[in-house]
Amino acid sequence: MKKIELAIDGMHCASCATLITRSLEKVPGVKLANVNYGTQKARVEFDEKAANESQLIQAVEKRGYRASLDSSPERETQIRTHEIAQLQRELLIGALLSVPALIVGMFLMELSYREWILFALATPVQFYVGRHFYLGAWTALQNRTASMDTLIALGTSAAYFYSVASLFGLVQEQYFEVGAILITLVVLGKYLEAVAKRKTSEAIRKLMDLSPKTARVMRGKEEIEIPLSEVQLNDLIVVRPGERIPVDGVIVSGQTSIDESMITGESIPVEKKKGSGVIGGTINLAGNITFKATGIGKNTVLARIVQLVEEAQGGKADIQRFADQVSAVFVPVVIAIAIITFIGWIALGQASFSFALITSVSVLVIACPCALGLATPTAIMVGTGLGAENGILIKGAEVLETMHRIDTLVFDKTGTITQGKPIVTDFQAIGKTNSKEILSIIAGLEEKSEHPLARAVVEYAKSEEVAAAPIKDFIAVFGKGVMGVYRTHSYVLGNPRFLAEKGVALKEAESQMTQWEHDGKTVIGLGSGKRVLGIIGIADTIKPTAAQAIAELKRQHKEVWLITGDNERTAKAIAAQVGISNVFAHVLPEQKAEYVKRLQHDRKKVAFVGDGINDAPALAQADLGIAMGSGTDIAIEAGDVVLMRSDPYDVILALKLGKATMDKIKHGMFWALIYNIIGIPIAAGLLYPFTGWLLSPMIAGGAMALSSVSVVGNALLLRRMRLRNKKEEKI
Repeated sequence: MKKIELAIDGMHCASCATLITRSLEKVPGVKLANVNYGTQKARVEFDEKAANESQLIQAVEKRGYRASLDSSPERETQIRTHEIAQLQRELLIGALLSVPALIVGMFLMELSYREWILFALATPVQFYVGRHFYLGAWTALQNRTASMDTLIALGTSAAYFYSVASLFGLVQEQYFEVGAILITLVVLGKYLEAVAKRKTSEAIRKLMDLSPKTARVMRGKEEIEIPLSEVQLNDLIVVRPGERIPVDGVIVSGQTSIDESMITGESIPVEKKKGSGVIGGTINLAGNITFKATGIGKNTVLARIVQLVEEAQGGKADIQRFADQVSAVFVPVVIAIAIITFIGWIALGQASFSFALITSVSVLVIACPCALGLATPTAIMVGTGLGAENGILIKGAEVLETMHRIDTLVFDKTGTITQGKPIVTDFQAIGKTNSKEILSIIAGLEEKSEHPLARAVVEYAKSEEVAAAPIKDFIAVFGKGVMGVYRTHSYVLGNPRFLAEKGVALKEAESQMTQWEHDGKTVIGLGSGKRVLGIIGIADTIKPTAAQAIAELKRQHKEVWLITGDNERTAKAIAAQVGISNVFAHVLPEQKAEYVKRLQHDRKKVAFVGDGINDAPALAQADLGIAMGSGTDIAIEAGDVVLMRSDPYDVILALKLGKATMDKIKHGMFWALIYNIIGIPIAAGLLYPFTGWLLSPMIAGGAMALSSVSVVGNALLLRRMRLRNKKEEKI
C-alpha cells in the first residue's frame, strides 16, 4: 500500500471535502481517502497495482477541482496568498457595487430609473463576484449532491431573478440589493476565514524556516558554499559560531554548545563534542565544528517533524467524521426546509408571494455547514502547531481525541523516569577470587553485549584500568543476561533470576544483593558452575522532573504504574523515590505489551510512556503511546506523541494540550449546531406571527459569515494558550 498527499485547489466548504473524499474512495484500489477542508489537502492510501497518482488526480479533476502532488508548505503558502488576494479583489468589487445598491434600494425610492440602476449595480456582483457559488453548485449537481454553494446560489438567484421580473412590471417588489449585499457578506466571511486559516499553518512555516538555504562543505581541502539541496550523505560540513546547522550529522572535529530549543523546546544549550549528533535547524552557539552529514533532505529530524505535523493537521478524529456526516445530509435538509417555508406561507394565505420568497431565501442563506466543518480541522491545526513549538509532536488528529480520555499511565523506568545513563556504584568479588580478574571477565562479557547496562560496566572497568578479557562462544539471552567461555571455563553473567536458572548458588552474595536492591540499584552477578564469583550494583539517576510529574498526575486522579525488568525490590525503591505505588517488576521487554493489555481488560484507557527504543510493542498496544525523544529517529516512529525534550513533565503538558484542543473543537461544534438550530426557524419566520420579528436575507448572510469566522477565531484563541505556566517553566 502506498500513501500520498495531494494539494486540492477550489474547495469552497466542508461539503466539497466530503464530495472529493467520496470520489477518491470510488477509485479502484483506494483503501483510505481523507480530504481536509482546513488544510486543503487529501491523504490517500492505495494499492499501487490497482491505481496510480494520475488516476487519483483525474478523479478529483472530474469533480471540478484541481489536484497536485506538490503539497509542500511553500506551495500551500502560495495558494493561501493567491486565495486571499483574489478574495480581496472580489470583496472590493462587491463592496463598491453593493453598498451603493443598498443606498439606492433602501433610501432613494424616487430616483429615476432606480430599478435599472440597481440592475446595473447588482448584476456584476451576482455573476462575477458570485460566480464561484454557481460553479460550486453546478459541480455538486453533477455529482447528485448539494453544498453550501447550492444554498447561496439558490437564495441569491431567487432574489435576483424575482427582481428582474420587476423591471418588466411582472411583480411590484425588487430585491437587487439583497442578493448583492448577501454575496458581498459571504465573500467577506470567506476572506476573514482564509486569513484565519493562513495563521493556522504558521507552525509548519516556522519549522521550515529553521533550515538555512546553503551549507559550507569541504571539497578536498577547500570550503565551498553550496545550496542545501546539493548536500550529499557523508559530506563534511563546517559550521561557525552563530550559524544554523544545515542538516543532521555527527561531529568529527571541534566542540561547541548548541541551542536545540526550536526542536526540543529545551532552552538550555547542549554541549557537543566529537562523536555527538547534531540536528539540522539548530543553532551553533560557541565553537567552530566540522560534522559528517548523516541525514539530508526528507530524512532529517526537522523534515520528519514537519511531515508529522502536516499529517496530524490533515488527519480526522471521530468527532470530525461525525461533522462530515452531518454536513453531507445538512444541505438537502435545508433546501427542503426552504421549500416547505415558501409553500407554507403561501398556503396560509396570510403572506404575499414576496414575503414567502424572502423567508425561504433567508433559510437558504443562514444555514451554513461551513462552521460545523471548520470547527475540528482548525482546532487540530492550531493544537498540533502549538505542540510542535513546545517540543511535543502529536502524530494524528485521532491522538488528540484519545489524550483527554486517558485515566491510566504506565511509565517505563529506564530512559523515562530515569536518565537512562546507568553507572556502576558498587562492585564486590565473592570469596577468595581475584577481584581484578573477575572484573576483567565481567567487562569481557559485557563488551560484546548491546544492553544499556553493559556500557556502564565497560566504562567502570576502564576507569579502574582493568582490561576486558577475551571471551569466546558468546551468547546473549535477551532480557536476562549473557554467557561465554574464558580460558576453558564457562561463565554466566546476568540478573539473579538468570543465575539461579543456570544453577548458580547465590547464598554467599544474597545479603549484599538484597541491600543493594533495597537501595534501588540493579544487581548483576557473575557465576561459573555453581559458584557466584562477583556482583555489581548499577544505579540510574532519577530525572529531575519525574517526581513533580507523578505528583501532578495523581492530583488529576490518574492511575500511575512503573514497569521495569528489575526485580521487585529495586523497582519499588525507584518507584518510591518518585511517588509511584503501583509496580510491574521482572517484566521482559516483549512482555510489556501484555501488561498494558491487562489494564485495558479492566476498561482503563492506558497511555504507555517509554523511550521508544525497545518499547515499540507496548507503545503500539496502549491507547496512547508517548515516546521520549531521546532516541529521536526511533522515538518519532514509535509513539503517537513524541516528547522531544525527553522530560517526564511534558506528559502533563501533552495531556493539557489535548484537553484544550478537544474543548475548542466541542465549543466550535456546539455553537455551530446551536447557531443553525436557532437561526433556521427564525429565518423561516417562525417568530413572526407572535413578535413581528423577521430575519432579512442580508442579516442572515451576515450572521452566516460571522458564524464561520467566530468558529475559526475561537480555535485560533488556542494559540494564546501558555502551555507552561510560570510555575511549570521553573520545573
